[in-house]
Amino acid sequence: MIRYEWNEIPWRKLEIKTFKLQKRIYRAMQQDNIKLVHKLQRLMLASTRARILATRKVSQDNRGRKTAGIDGKIALTQRERMNLALSINLKGRSKPLRRIWIAKNGTNEKRPLGIPTIEDRAKQALLKMALELSPYIMQLRKKQVMY
Repeated sequence: MIRYEWNEIPWRKLEIKTFKLQKRIYRAMQQDNIKLVHKLQRLMLASTRARILATRKVSQDNRGRKTAGIDGKIALTQRERMNLALSINLKGRSKPLRRIWIAKNGTNEKRPLGIPTIEDRAKQALLKMALELSPYIMQLRKKQVMY
């Protein structure tokens, strides 16, 4: 069923297709067509392309990619990345956070920081892709709105 191996995926093609879907969501929002917005957001959440891009973002691109959650997973192999991308399930509960204490700037106090597992980070990235618009679209919107 898998068409490509992780290292052979045409990343640019996936980004372009996902961006086009985000543009469709943006246009539907501009037209106040809420029904179409929800339909396209569900399409984005079900999209294998978006799942693969979300997994890539959390396992390769992000600065915190080597930060382990409560599950202890740090570096994923190519096969594990593909399995994670194809097995993202938005139903159910997330796993517990790993709690660490970090110092506040300028004081001796510490504050808690919760680190989710890599699966939960991939879910969050996928949801972010569907709910938030890409920075490029937001730049276009800012240029259009002139006060």
